[in-house]
Amino acid sequence: MPLETHAATSSSPRSYSLAQRILHWLTALLVFFNLLLPDGMNAWNRSMRLNGSATADQIASANIHAWAGIAILVTVALRLVLRATQGVPAHSPDEPPLLTAAASIAHALLYLLLLAMPLSGMAAYYLGVNAAGSLHAEILKVILWALISLHVLGALAHQFYWKSDRLRRMTVG
Repeated sequence: MPLETHAATSSSPRSYSLAQRILHWLTALLVFFNLLLPDGMNAWNRSMRLNGSATADQIASANIHAWAGIAILVTVALRLVLRATQGVPAHSPDEPPLLTAAASIAHALLYLLLLAMPLSGMAAYYLGVNAAGSLHAEILKVILWALISLHVLGALAHQFYWKSDRLRRMTVG
């Protein structure tokens, strides 16, 4: 089943499962943690570039950032398995087709970035691939912020403009 393009069918669930909702919000928390608090990784990276070594505190802080990234990778993989096995609620027939298509593309890109960010970060941190670190911190991070902003705006539009139950389905079911 494609990420978001399926039509309303009798096999589509009416809401997201509890596991899907928990993994969604856990992913969001981990992503915001790493996007808003990258200082440990930045300090480690700066020290490695300047001195060729890092302090124990810098390594510990960088490891926390890396472990959160690995946790994101795991939660996203689990979310994709649940999407494939449990499905997701269908789009409302009241939604404009162009916006439904845009939402499908945005969700696909979000999943792609939520896989690419940890993988590029791991390539940089664990394998020393500097190009992956630049891609991770300078390009993918900006794109991820933009997609998160669109995702939140879309959720708010569903809640307050179209008055749909999309936000409720991702919070309380």
